[in-house]
Amino acid sequence: MKITLALDAMGGDHGPAVTVPASLYQLEKNQDLHMILVGRKEELDRMLAGNKFVAKGRLRTQNATEVVEMHELPSLALRNKKDSSMRVAIELVQRGAADACVSAGNTGALMAVARFVLKMLPGIDRPAICSIMPGIAGDTHLLDLGANVDSSPEQLFQYAVMGSELTSALYNKSRPTVALLNVGAEEIKGNENVKQAAALLANSHLNYVGFVEGNDIFTGKVDVIVCDGFVGNIALKASEGVAEFLMHNAREHFQQSLYGRIAALISMPVLKDIRRKIDPRRYNGASLLGLRGIVIKSHGGADKISFGYAIEEAMLEVQKNIPQRISTELHKLFPEG
Repeated sequence: MKITLALDAMGGDHGPAVTVPASLYQLEKNQDLHMILVGRKEELDRMLAGNKFVAKGRLRTQNATEVVEMHELPSLALRNKKDSSMRVAIELVQRGAADACVSAGNTGALMAVARFVLKMLPGIDRPAICSIMPGIAGDTHLLDLGANVDSSPEQLFQYAVMGSELTSALYNKSRPTVALLNVGAEEIKGNENVKQAAALLANSHLNYVGFVEGNDIFTGKVDVIVCDGFVGNIALKASEGVAEFLMHNAREHFQQSLYGRIAALISMPVLKDIRRKIDPRRYNGASLLGLRGIVIKSHGGADKISFGYAIEEAMLEVQKNIPQRISTELHKLFPEG
């Protein structure tokens, strides 16, 4: 299956220094993959001079004269930078020239531009950011991770539908379990939005299993956990901070003495496995669900390896036709929508 991705090559903290080598690596791994690198064409062409993938027609550049800065207000980026690498990449998806867009750029701007260019699926009020959280028993999809800091019960229900369909498609699960993130597992706990969302989910066809707390995110016992973007973003950033804290302290402890260095050498295989499992780079590539197209948000500080995982997430969602699956499910729920 041929897949064509449009990459915002200028986005993120490192721009082409990361996006170009990550693209070349993924092209080497995936024979059916084609890439369109969007950005300052002269700079990109110079970096790709003599590249075999360009010669084979699997890689080309698309000029965009502007770049959305990481600190830029989304409203200004949407209104004033119509030829930004971010917008041109998304427009390639809208025109059908690319199957998906990947960007490490400004999250707010990416959300605003994607929503304006691609529009929302019928039945969805707002897009939601969804990503994988590693767990003891398996991975969990958590959403929203920051697109909407204040969500209504109806919107939380929509997130649940989208997260369930995404998980069902990616993991071939017919009825993924869905839970609401709350301050307690008891029915009486939580604010009114969460309680009303729980009532909507309990009366739906989704496999709703009730409330879960923050410590349940990493058990892997639930396939999908739903929350508003304010809560979800804090949970995501806190987990990234904890992972870095653990690795920093482990390194510091092992380097303090000869005994520590010997212990580190003996336990190296175990340490490498733990590091691999909690490495945030492996889970880079958040889905912007609810759009009439596939847009994947990479972490702004992503390196080549991390950005490569975002590219792989885009490929997988293209293969599974995620927007169409969500749209079909929404039509079942809201046939008149």
